[in-house]
Amino acid sequence: MKFNETNHYGKLSGRNIDDMLANTRDLDGQSDKRNSQDFALWKKAEPQHIMRWPSPWGDGFPGWHLECTAMSTKYLGNQFDIHGGGMDLKFPHHECEIAQNEACTGKTPVNYWMHANMLTLNGKKMAKSTGNNILPREILTGESPFLSKAFSPSVARFFMLQAHYRSVLDFSDDAIVAAEKGYNRLMEAIGILGEIQPKTSSSIDINSWMNACYEAMNDDFNSPILIAQLFEGVRFVNLLNDGSTTLNAADLETFSKLMNAFVFDVLGLVNEKESGNNTQKLEGVIHMLIGMRNEARANKNFALSDQIRDQLIALGIQLKDGKDGTTFTL
Repeated sequence: MKFNETNHYGKLSGRNIDDMLANTRDLDGQSDKRNSQDFALWKKAEPQHIMRWPSPWGDGFPGWHLECTAMSTKYLGNQFDIHGGGMDLKFPHHECEIAQNEACTGKTPVNYWMHANMLTLNGKKMAKSTGNNILPREILTGESPFLSKAFSPSVARFFMLQAHYRSVLDFSDDAIVAAEKGYNRLMEAIGILGEIQPKTSSSIDINSWMNACYEAMNDDFNSPILIAQLFEGVRFVNLLNDGSTTLNAADLETFSKLMNAFVFDVLGLVNEKESGNNTQKLEGVIHMLIGMRNEARANKNFALSDQIRDQLIALGIQLKDGKDGTTFTL
């Protein structure tokens, strides 16, 4: 492998190319390689292969690693900040991506690699063959023998954020039910915080709490520690609500902004209760517009009817006219 004469293949995974065993697997085209550690940039397409494009080397398709390098450089440039993926992709996939980019551009493509660990189900490895698996939509619908009910997207997200992304996360009904209770406590505290009035002095050190939250995220996106700090914030809210502690106007504004920023912007959670209310309002407006459109059609004002339909489509709302009336999808 000529690349390794001037570069370090293996620096991401910590592997030494001299220690790697050759021919550990029987791969197609292995005997055609100049070096057993080389990997294919372009593969010849057999007649039955559905992926095929013309090239100077014949009809074929990009190698597994080259696909990702081509997409990342096209959309993100020769260098970008963060690259994600599972731990199982660190070697050889991401190692090969680095080699391709450095050989082509002379630059290290990624500043930070974030490799997520595995998700298990009830303490066992997920596998379709054994039936020990669950689909994302089943979490949201509850249509799984492993679940007692359906869970909202934010509850599912909050459950996953309670483990560090590099840790194995075990999914179970008991665990996500507990996460839902914690999520509800957090949303309830956010609501109470909006009603609290400032006092003349502060008896809580908001700056120390703020710094602890930032330190958690600066520590390799340590979301479990951040969540622990947010529940410390929940404790503050309860103390403020019963009057056993106080915050002045400036500190209360800072605390409120930070709680909302960390919960909704950093963790990306959504207040499902407020979201549900907004959805009901949106549906009410759509039904009103459908009524106006039906009236326009009855009056043969097809220009206005089409305008209402087209503007809803532009907003991502599809109307469907049927014998039972007009329905819509968001």
